[in-house]
Amino acid sequence: MAKKKLNHGNPIWNFFTSVQLTVVVLLLLAATSIIGTLIPQNASSLFYFKKYGEVFYKLFTALNIFDMYHSWWFLLLLGLLAVNLIVCSIDRLESTWKIIFPEKVVFNLERYKKIKKKEEFVSKETSDELKEKYKLFIEKKFAKVIEKETENGFALFAEKGRWTRAGVYIVHLSVILLLAGAVIGGVWGFKGFVKIPEGESVDAFETRKNNSIIKLGFTIKCNKFDVSFYDTGQPDEYKSNITIFENGKETLTTDIIVNDPLRYKGISFYQSNYGTASAKEVSLIITSNESNMVYTETLSQGMTIDLPEAGGKFILDGFVQGYDFRGHNLGESFVGRLIDNSSKELSVVMPVKFPTFDKMRRGAFSFEIEKFEKRYYTGLQVTKDPGVWYVYTGFIFMIIGCWITFFMSHQSICVEVKKIEKGSSVMVAGFAHRNRQSMKIKTAGLAEKMKGI
Repeated sequence: MAKKKLNHGNPIWNFFTSVQLTVVVLLLLAATSIIGTLIPQNASSLFYFKKYGEVFYKLFTALNIFDMYHSWWFLLLLGLLAVNLIVCSIDRLESTWKIIFPEKVVFNLERYKKIKKKEEFVSKETSDELKEKYKLFIEKKFAKVIEKETENGFALFAEKGRWTRAGVYIVHLSVILLLAGAVIGGVWGFKGFVKIPEGESVDAFETRKNNSIIKLGFTIKCNKFDVSFYDTGQPDEYKSNITIFENGKETLTTDIIVNDPLRYKGISFYQSNYGTASAKEVSLIITSNESNMVYTETLSQGMTIDLPEAGGKFILDGFVQGYDFRGHNLGESFVGRLIDNSSKELSVVMPVKFPTFDKMRRGAFSFEIEKFEKRYYTGLQVTKDPGVWYVYTGFIFMIIGCWITFFMSHQSICVEVKKIEKGSSVMVAGFAHRNRQSMKIKTAGLAEKMKGI
């Protein structure tokens, strides 16, 4: 590694290594995250306009508040935090590198003598008898022992865990990977939604970000949709049986259920919701308001029938999820047209939950839905996040780095043995760059064992 001194007088360098920058960026990220939680993201423009009004709608749109996690300023904050971590790591790397990979391991006996919480005891054996015994003992607990002769005896030194000083760099790397994953996912990922009626296929979907259409690169078909209900009428479980086609060939058929998505070529499909797309056949009750006769007809969407009593024609146009009537949602409804003998055309609405609704129209005929066979659609959330593996890797490194940083340390021990009149005087002192209280306990335990050697 080059020994060139970093230019700490450079104001730009000092700016990116400052703790103040880290604190400010983290506070800004926290504040913007709160805003992103309070203000719904990626909703429709109409929703935002109604909720916040014209002035705030224009202001928030200009600041990209409605999609802030993809905004240039949010990505800039993430970039600043990443640069801050990288520069801080580089700034301290030279000194840390020298500690982890020293050219020559030396130790200062006087430093250990000054440690207040050191252990001292007297052994009846001579220093020569203790030397080899202590060396073997320390090597088992630490590593290779450095021996130093003193005026009245000798001193032994050993250490372990120099590499644990790199734990903070692993944490920094994990944060950078997390930030990289967020940026990659935000720039190159997408999230959208698609509705697929039973028996139909799609090869594209609409994004939530700007309502643009994105091609999947393959075709997905909903073969069948199944739903089961509780006694209360609430859905119990629903699932979609889908088939994926590429170049006209079937490549995969599987079920998608809630919390069990399909992942195909980096794109995930989540079972989001469902609804009634249309009806295969509709049983229609036609009541003549003049003769009070009741007739029943079975027809399908788009079908035209002749009304009884030479009353004209009726066309069943289709099905809607929710019909708005004077601000009230009437729920699932069928819509059609009544064409009388004078070619006058009238709209007919037949809500499923309100079968007598059309009688309010007071025409020659009234219509109501007797029964119909539902044809469901499946609603799938479509997502792609190419940064997810960076995030997963970042979490793994975060766990490893935190474990090393908080639960491991660079430890060293020094044993000095002096000759005295009836044996030897022994001093045991230990040092750790982190969690020193634990090292004091460990030193006391080592000293206790050494007494019995």
